Amino acid sequence: MQTAADAGDAATLLAAVPVGRRVALVDPRFVGHVHALRLGLTDPRFAAATVPGALTAQPEARGALLRALRRTTAAVGAGAPVVEPEADPAPEDRTVPGRIAVALEAEGTAVKRPELGSLTAAVPTDAGARVTAESARDAVDDEAVRLRSAVKAHDGFFTTFAISPYSRYIARWCARRNLTPNQVTTASLITALVAAGAAATGTRGGYVAAGILLLVSFVLDCTDGQLARYSLQYSTMGAWLDATFDRAKEYAYYAGLAIGAVRGGDDVWVLALGAMVLQACRHVVDFSFNEANHDAIANTSPTAALSGKLDSVGWTVWARRMIVLPIGERWAMIAVLTALTTPRIVFYALLVGCSLAACYTTAGRLLRSLTRKARRTDRAAQALADLADSGPLAQGVAAIAPGLRGGFTAPAVALIGTLVMIGGALFLPYGSWLTVAAAAVYVLLSGLAVARPLKGALDWLVPPFFRAGEYVTILVLAARSDVPHAVPAAFGLVSAVAYHHYDTVYRIRGGTGAPPQWLVRTIGGHEGRTALVAVLAAVLTHASGFTTALTALAVAVALVVLVESIRFWVSSSAPAVHDEGELA
Repeated sequence: MQTAADAGDAATLLAAVPVGRRVALVDPRFVGHVHALRLGLTDPRFAAATVPGALTAQPEARGALLRALRRTTAAVGAGAPVVEPEADPAPEDRTVPGRIAVALEAEGTAVKRPELGSLTAAVPTDAGARVTAESARDAVDDEAVRLRSAVKAHDGFFTTFAISPYSRYIARWCARRNLTPNQVTTASLITALVAAGAAATGTRGGYVAAGILLLVSFVLDCTDGQLARYSLQYSTMGAWLDATFDRAKEYAYYAGLAIGAVRGGDDVWVLALGAMVLQACRHVVDFSFNEANHDAIANTSPTAALSGKLDSVGWTVWARRMIVLPIGERWAMIAVLTALTTPRIVFYALLVGCSLAACYTTAGRLLRSLTRKARRTDRAAQALADLADSGPLAQGVAAIAPGLRGGFTAPAVALIGTLVMIGGALFLPYGSWLTVAAAAVYVLLSGLAVARPLKGALDWLVPPFFRAGEYVTILVLAARSDVPHAVPAAFGLVSAVAYHHYDTVYRIRGGTGAPPQWLVRTIGGHEGRTALVAVLAAVLTHASGFTTALTALAVAVALVVLVESIRFWVSSSAPAVHDEGELA
């Protein structure tokens, strides 16, 4: 930290700081809470940020900061003291940091002004104002505010009342020992994998241990986000790890339960894969709807207005959050049922609960879409196209086929193709080449569905229909094959593909765009993989080769998507983010 004698001296000192470092200007008269300064000066998500009397700039905004400072220096006078108040209307803009913030915005650089709530940040200009500011500062417990703000603003009932009251103190303990959110996220993953291993033993003691460890993993899962908010350690990779590890933990636990059940003489692999398919399809409904509407123009809806009113009444808020069976409630249910019952009952409860939740959330989104007056942007249409995961076959059809007109045409065509594919897998004789013909129809209709930009009111349904078409087809064909270990192999394949789909979501959310087209082409797209599995089922009808083929395909997809995903996120230059996440 260095002290400048005047504005000109401040410009000289800032210019001497190495280019790759963040810099900050703080008025020496500043009175306030330390956490107010943290919020204004250390949050990595913003190129520039300010609180009254202080301003920070990341390396990408350093040039704009120096230009603004020099303009301010010229306006005030090269020898003007940094602390001299000016006659600007807003009190926070009367100091040099405040004037520079205004100048930065005038130049086009966004300056974040974080909400301070009860925290104090002021620049008193006389003794009376200083006494007032110091009294306000001393009246509020800085650490208590910091702990409260570490907890996610909108969370589920179980998380809010059974986890967060103490997990925030675990987050503080971690911060004081210089642990990072990513380290806590990794600890949560390891704990969940150990829980899955305990469930795989198939013993009552193993199930009890698995339930306890799953809850411990969830506590750590809450702690990592709270640690990020407490210590303002946000990163793009951290948000990605948190989100993808949640899915990895849950689905690995499903596999552990299925292995344990088989050891006890009860094969529940079909239920385990069904639960994973249902949960993944629930998520893609949320993802697609949000991507289609978050930047829509004239985005109004009576249904959304009613939802907002319900969110203002205490009991309806918690009831609606619990209905969707968010991760806290879901993991608590899984943990308790694992310890007290059997894997089959766990999966039955999951399938029933998640089905009801899916019906509730999807119905609400349909009503919003049908009553909403909105115009979708090109960015939203591109996001939906990326989420559709169309491979070379569908893209080839889309390139030569005329775009089908009509507001509901795209989702209708996608739904028909999905029903044809699933129906063929389910009702045609197993191994029949008619199933391959159904796959050809699916490929054709998949291409027609994306031949035009997805800007219709219900076009966000296209990706969920495609996910259901692919995942359910793999599940049905593996279950009907009567080939040993085909369903576990299918579980591995769907896991690898689902990882790719989740990775696509988090890349789009991070503002970095979808995975490269070469990756989508290499792994075939949803329609290519679906058609390939249908062909394998027809060719390898009565041989264990079907299991081997599914396993090989799962390994190949996993290797390609994992290597590219890890390479991307490790080297990504995307701005730091903190994803509050969905309740589900």
